[in-house]
Amino acid sequence: MKNDTTRPVVVTGIGGFLGGHVAASLLRAGYEVRGTLRSMKKAQAIEAAIRSVDGAIQGKLSFVVADLTVDAGWDDALTGAGHVIHTASPFPSRVPRHENDLILPAREGTLRVLRAAKNAGVSRVVLTSSIAAISYGAGRAPFSETDWTDVDGVLATPYYKSKTLAERAAWAFAHEQGLELAVVNPGMILGPILGSETGTSVGVVKSLLKGRYPAMPDFSVPVVDVRDTAEAHVLAMTIPKAAGERFIIAGEALSIKHIARVLKRDFPAYGKKLPKFVLPNWLAGVASRFDPGLKLIVAELGRDQRVSHEKAKRLLGWRPRSGDEAIRASAESLIAAGLV
Repeated sequence: MKNDTTRPVVVTGIGGFLGGHVAASLLRAGYEVRGTLRSMKKAQAIEAAIRSVDGAIQGKLSFVVADLTVDAGWDDALTGAGHVIHTASPFPSRVPRHENDLILPAREGTLRVLRAAKNAGVSRVVLTSSIAAISYGAGRAPFSETDWTDVDGVLATPYYKSKTLAERAAWAFAHEQGLELAVVNPGMILGPILGSETGTSVGVVKSLLKGRYPAMPDFSVPVVDVRDTAEAHVLAMTIPKAAGERFIIAGEALSIKHIARVLKRDFPAYGKKLPKFVLPNWLAGVASRFDPGLKLIVAELGRDQRVSHEKAKRLLGWRPRSGDEAIRASAESLIAAGLV
């Protein structure tokens, strides 16, 4: 294993849901962590949230300013770093007006980080991609790491395109420049929030508990706990065999109906607010004209979304929690934070 704890690990997007948990996992494992932020305004709150995780109170944690949309700051941010975990990427709550508003920051931002990593001589970069770069091409469920999303296909939303094109660009750069790269492709990330930032995925659980969905679309998505996703990034950073590989980090595909059922069973006080009916697909299609969140998923209602995480289990020794546990942890942390 590449357990070089003498040099800091740079975590981009450390203020995000996943980035904060990755930082906590690294601190627990004895690494010094340097996080990139677009501004230092929330640095104190972000540090407090990361330190609140069991075992993350010790270890050096620092922050630097670097923005994915500009070159300035990246070489300084990565100077002296041993590894980079690049979690930062825009995730929309609605379809953007122009798809390049998502695609360009994702792709160009990734290349900025990789160029700075190459200049700094880091040992390995771990890139957070998504099953969005895997599950929407010619492949069939259960999807594997050999599958790629077709960016010209009917299912390719701007977000799916952004993740696919950013990952493709990263692999091309790594091969041309001889940079050691591993890629993590998570599913829908649930689990305990840090501080009060919920992220888009936990926002679904929040909306369910707050009674914002009068009915549910027939939509399934592979779910993964944020703690297991963070651990997978650290494993992909340290295990020699992970170099040059991509890993699906997601469990079973769960429907919105299943998520609501788990919430009703385990949090009965919220039962009356949870939706009881599944929308027929044709009606969801009509409703999507008025609902930006529904518009993101309307093309894949009723679709088989299963994926295989066999490779992550085999090469990384990854053992994830159940989807139900991730749902419960999301709800517990939202309730504890007074957000529902």
